Amino acid sequence: MAVNEKKRGRPVGKLSQLCAESILETAKYLMKRDGKVPTIRSLAAKLNVDPMAIYYYFKNKNALLEALTTSLVAEIYQPQESSNWQAELKRLCVSYIQLLRENNGLLQTMLSMSSYGPAQVFTERYQTIIAPLDLNKKVAKDGLDLLADYLHGFAFSTSCCHDANLIKTEMMNGPLELICNALEPSRT
Repeated sequence: MAVNEKKRGRPVGKLSQLCAESILETAKYLMKRDGKVPTIRSLAAKLNVDPMAIYYYFKNKNALLEALTTSLVAEIYQPQESSNWQAELKRLCVSYIQLLRENNGLLQTMLSMSSYGPAQVFTERYQTIIAPLDLNKKVAKDGLDLLADYLHGFAFSTSCCHDANLIKTEMMNGPLELICNALEPSRT
């Protein structure tokens, strides 16, 4: 009886097509399809590689989760320089909510992580938007915390609703306007 020998280290030959980017793209696909973060085994099966081959590119599952969630969050709206910072902030928030809706389990995964990669992406984009307001650091951070808590609550309510179509992104208009009003420099 022949036994398949699996070699350790970087895959060779046909498998040399394997790279961190292809692993992440496959993980994104599986996450959207299955509604949860893929296991290393399911990811390896989809890529037709030994599970240990993934560890050549990511030192452990946490490193893969960090890269996956950061890569997904990096797909949200990239703010443009604009005098209408409120519209830019709304675009960023709507984009973030859409990402969370499309990737069931992403919010739970991000909130359970101890790393800050995904949060850093959103924070940098938020800071780009509010930079012209010249807010003091405490007000800017308080605004970010309020916004993140609101968005995560909105996303959570969407995921818990028996009919996700009942919760529309337009429902965010009033609360986002309130947050924008609170950030106006004349009110801080």
